[in-house]
Amino acid sequence: MEKVKIVYWSSTGNTEAMANAVADGVKEAGKEAELLTVDAVDKAALLAEPAFALGCPSMGSEQLEEDEMEPFVADIEGSISGKQIVLFGSYGWGDGEWMRDWAERMEKAGATVIGGEGIIANEEPDADAVKQCKEAGKKLAGL
Repeated sequence: MEKVKIVYWSSTGNTEAMANAVADGVKEAGKEAELLTVDAVDKAALLAEPAFALGCPSMGSEQLEEDEMEPFVADIEGSISGKQIVLFGSYGWGDGEWMRDWAERMEKAGATVIGGEGIIANEEPDADAVKQCKEAGKKLAGL
């Protein structure tokens, strides 16, 4: 992969900051990162890749954002078997249930979630979350 696709939805900018940290890791590993908001992604081009990153904060009652991200995930879900995916997102309440559910959903669809679980940050990503995102970007770049 010459370009690593990082697709995300962000309302407050916290998940966008995490997407930028994934992109920084990709760049540090010597590859080009392509940051895409979920409304601007070409699904066919994304699904042609063996690996990519998806980011979405927790919304409502610990769920994916329902107007753009949830329909997008539902649309690609049947085509991700064999893909390697980094999942990331921020939250303001709860305990990360939305991310555990999302990772389980992707694995049931046949994808491998890189790191075995998604990367979460409470509100703005702290230094540890940024480090995890960068490391995930490096892993994506190495595939």
